Amino acid sequence: MKKNILFICLIIAFTSISSFAQVNKTLLDSLTIAIEHGAYPNIDGMVVSQKGKLIYEKYFNGLTQSSLHDTRSSFKSITGLLVGIAIDKGYIKSVDDKVYSFFPEYKNFNNWDSRKESMTIQHLLAMKSGFDCEEWDGAKDCEDEMAETNDWVKFSLDLPMLHPSGTHWAYTSCNTMILGGIVSNASKMSIITFADKFLFQPLGIKNYRWTKDPAGHGMTAGSFYILPTDMAKIGELVLNKGLYKGKRIVSEKWIKEATQPITKIENFSNVSISKAKSAIPQPTFYGYTWYNEAIKTDKISHNVIFASGNGGQYIMVIPDLALVVAFTGNSYNSSKSKLPFEILIKYILPYFEGK
Repeated sequence: MKKNILFICLIIAFTSISSFAQVNKTLLDSLTIAIEHGAYPNIDGMVVSQKGKLIYEKYFNGLTQSSLHDTRSSFKSITGLLVGIAIDKGYIKSVDDKVYSFFPEYKNFNNWDSRKESMTIQHLLAMKSGFDCEEWDGAKDCEDEMAETNDWVKFSLDLPMLHPSGTHWAYTSCNTMILGGIVSNASKMSIITFADKFLFQPLGIKNYRWTKDPAGHGMTAGSFYILPTDMAKIGELVLNKGLYKGKRIVSEKWIKEATQPITKIENFSNVSISKAKSAIPQPTFYGYTWYNEAIKTDKISHNVIFASGNGGQYIMVIPDLALVVAFTGNSYNSSKSKLPFEILIKYILPYFEGK
């Protein structure tokens, strides 16, 4: 009799586990079917891993696993990691170092302003340089003008000021372009060499393509081409607080500092723009080139640390689920670039709930 009861219990348990697995498998299958049938035509690729294990990898719109994709501004977050590595290795003393002290080669600056004397690396990381630029709402996009010049670092340094450094949040690619110049000058190697030596090689990232200005500076604000699987490696590095496969790449202190929610971006929520029906929109915060946003519904609540680029380029890290999700997309200058947040809420997070 006891054996029969045990057998019945095992059957029930096995059935329950199988049913749970089937429900979750169906969620990811449904996601694939939805994308393939045009529900999310803006998605080019997706990679999902948990605890370093690949769970889901799909490509669309004719792209494949070996297709390099423009990261756009999500590369700014990688530039932030390079700054942290430069500090860890002693090339840069701290985020309080003055910006213009790193550029003796530019003896004469246009639009010199005494307010530039107090500008620090921290101000650039936090998008509080004070430059007269604002890409966020398109009020004054300095990047397009920068692209027409020969030296993008010098152009950025020569920008006129609008506010004292550290007082106003204003998003501009010129800040991270200067950060690349600082790392390069401090280490006495090009940013391309520095990134390859201290970040890409240790992560096993070999296939990528830089955009460079005519002066040879690697673009550190975007237009960097990489594989989605390698974007996921960057996410793994952040998830594991600077470790990758047990090897220290960047300090835990820097990861914590860079990913903290420092500045609330007023009247802005990625989830709200995505129009995910079940979501309760929360504000987006900016740290040192990395974003934070809480994902909340009636059933779930998770914080997401992420890099974000125009068109739907995301490296998302959900620490409490040990989860990394990388998206590439093609919805440039469109609200549809926020649809990965709907996908996260509708398909991905429910898949991992309770696992």
